[in-house]
Amino acid sequence: MEFIDLKAQYRALKPKIDANIQAVLNAGQFIGGPYVKALEEKLCAYVGRKHCITCGNGTDALQAAYMALGVGEGDAVFCPDCTFIASVEPANMLGATPVFCDVSIDSYNLAPESLERQIQAVLSEGKLKPRVVVAVDFLGNPCDYDAIAAICDKYGLTLLEDAAQSMGASYKGKMCCSFGTISTTSFFPAKTLGCYGDGGAIFTDDDALADLLRSICVHGKGPGGKYDNIRVGVNSRLDNLQAAILLPKLEALAEYEIRDREAAAGRYGAAFAGKLILPPVPAHGQHSWYQYTLLAADTAQRERLIAHLKERGIPTNLYYPTPMHALPVFRALETYGETYPNAVEYCDRTISIPMHPYLEATEQQQIIDAVLEAVR
Repeated sequence: MEFIDLKAQYRALKPKIDANIQAVLNAGQFIGGPYVKALEEKLCAYVGRKHCITCGNGTDALQAAYMALGVGEGDAVFCPDCTFIASVEPANMLGATPVFCDVSIDSYNLAPESLERQIQAVLSEGKLKPRVVVAVDFLGNPCDYDAIAAICDKYGLTLLEDAAQSMGASYKGKMCCSFGTISTTSFFPAKTLGCYGDGGAIFTDDDALADLLRSICVHGKGPGGKYDNIRVGVNSRLDNLQAAILLPKLEALAEYEIRDREAAAGRYGAAFAGKLILPPVPAHGQHSWYQYTLLAADTAQRERLIAHLKERGIPTNLYYPTPMHALPVFRALETYGETYPNAVEYCDRTISIPMHPYLEATEQQQIIDAVLEAVR
């Protein structure tokens, strides 16, 4: 059994994907090209942004965003304690200091009250300058952008949306990737919109930022092109082949894949209600259901679940087993007295089971039966 069945997706989209790949091979245009331009235009239309700049991967997208915002030494970047390291790693590489915030137990997203406490603590200490809040739509669940944006406005911080897991999700009628001054996403193969390699994208409505981001992604190019280097940049481009693969996938995502992910999540929810803690469902939005993550009663029950499902040939995963503040690389950072109880509780109990839009009912029933056997 596949945890995320990319083979089933390929079978469903094979004619369109194969035709696009062949067209790229026939044209021999691999860097840039018409499929990249078409993808950027369609992504802008889908998420409701003015500019889309595709790039090499989701981490590059975040790095380019931090570079465009001028993040560096002496800056504080506020980040949820439950996320992947890439959310804040590029800012740290540029010299900024991550400041982690607890998550809300009812969403696993950045907790506004913890964010404000940490901002005030940094201001009181006076060593760092609060600069950026990176809001992560954790596992595809959109953040509380009304509350987070209000805090950013109150303290003069820039909001950056990390939508690596939430393509296809929405908050109060607005698609994820449309929040903040800049938003970023990843096209890692397992994502809700994934290519057959690495890829990413950056979104903004600001014309000047869009020009700057395009320059950063191509060696700091100027008006004269890639040999007119006016700043230090990086080499981060989405190739024509990956864009050709992503176009039919974007069409399927919009037409039926989010709908089918929602249906699969509904079947899981009906089966597990009252037996395990279900994933949070946004009150004012649409989950992308990038992952389906349950909370066990405790770590011991989680280990029993993992072992039992493994015996039944069912894969599981942990997103994520260690909160950011406890990672070896970040343990020496100042926590400003925050103890992250919700993040720690989540990481100790989380378990993810297979979730994708091609999950057949019979296969899903096998997973449900095995989980219920383990928790009885």
